[in-house]
Amino acid sequence: MSGHDRFRPEEVREKAEERAILVGVDRGGRSWPLEESLAELERLADTAGAIIVGTVTQKMHSPDTRTFVGKGKAEEIAELARETKATTVVFDDDLTPSQQANLEDLVGPDTRVLDRTALILDIFALHAVSREGKLQVDLAQLEYVLPRLRGMWGHLMAERLGGGRGTRFGAGESQLESDRRLTRRRIAELKRELKHVAGERSLQRKARARSGIYRVSLVGYTNAGKSTLLNALTGADVLVADRLFATLDATTRTLELPEGRKITLTDTVGFINKLPHGLVEAFKSTLDETREADLLLHVVDASGVQLREQMDAVSVVLGEIGVADKPQLVVHNKTDLLSSQDRAMLAAKSPGAVLVSAATSEGLEDLRERISAEAARGSRTLSLLIPYEHGEIVGLAHEQAQVISEEHVAEGTRVTVRVAAELTTRFEPYLERSAE
Repeated sequence: MSGHDRFRPEEVREKAEERAILVGVDRGGRSWPLEESLAELERLADTAGAIIVGTVTQKMHSPDTRTFVGKGKAEEIAELARETKATTVVFDDDLTPSQQANLEDLVGPDTRVLDRTALILDIFALHAVSREGKLQVDLAQLEYVLPRLRGMWGHLMAERLGGGRGTRFGAGESQLESDRRLTRRRIAELKRELKHVAGERSLQRKARARSGIYRVSLVGYTNAGKSTLLNALTGADVLVADRLFATLDATTRTLELPEGRKITLTDTVGFINKLPHGLVEAFKSTLDETREADLLLHVVDASGVQLREQMDAVSVVLGEIGVADKPQLVVHNKTDLLSSQDRAMLAAKSPGAVLVSAATSEGLEDLRERISAEAARGSRTLSLLIPYEHGEIVGLAHEQAQVISEEHVAEGTRVTVRVAAELTTRFEPYLERSAE
């Protein structure tokens, strides 16, 4: 069974239902209550196509080195798996390779043990659409699997390692070494392919940077409504689903601001609490869209119980990719789900944020105005006289700058524009005077 097949989406899940037991450990002193973290794990399992048949919790100060939860609790989980005919046991925390192997020995060959990272990797595998997205997920999965390979491991997708689909490796030590060698080779191939794709994406980004177009990137916790907001602002048709990680690939659309200036708006992969570091590494080329943006729109689910904790989780990842200091505008989305009193309280607590509902379009004009104000920072106001034979420069002014006034005179078109500092060289040949 492949990494992509451990959980299967509903359209292909007919005969064998994936039945999962969730396991969470309360170690105290954490910002996320155990029940909230397990509720999110349940949503992840549902997104991956499983039904929950049981939940097990344990209180302990530190994980047991052999089974994470201790021998007695591990045996309890194994018994529950047999009683419920569970096909999968999912831990809310990361397991070491040895812990995972010991637990699988306890629950038996018919039940697989996964941790939170493996589950998220499976979801990414289900939702990756572009070539780059699929390569990134394959790389993250194989790097996760490599230290966990053992003689009877059966879930590697053999076609990714050069064999036929469904091939099972032998249990001998020599076969195990062969598996490891094939896995390392495929990892190296994927890194080379991703480097090539990343180069192509970098050329596209450089072309956009040379154009001087102001770039805005949507960031936020998964399911905060980023794709819905992108659609509402730009009229795009990006997939929207009430599922975690419904979209993975970066999508860029053009947005026209109130003054007529055009900018780009890019939706990127959503973040999550305990986002696997391997995924952050694998998706670095996609996240470069965030690195090179002029402004980050931090989209927050205003109706979420863990609003502050989700914002903190996003901030952690932004720090990991080196953009924590980039200009940000917090956008509290889904305000249609709040009472008027709750909206007022949220506005009072977040004076610099914009409150919107992408679903009902409430607050979107305010958001456009705020983006416009941010885009105007660092701009210069120029007075230009553009000869009629250079009409394309007038078009450029309308597309990439804010046109304050425009009149036709004998010598050409006189235009006053507010333009980003990096674009001033494009207009300098037609400069009459600087208004600032």
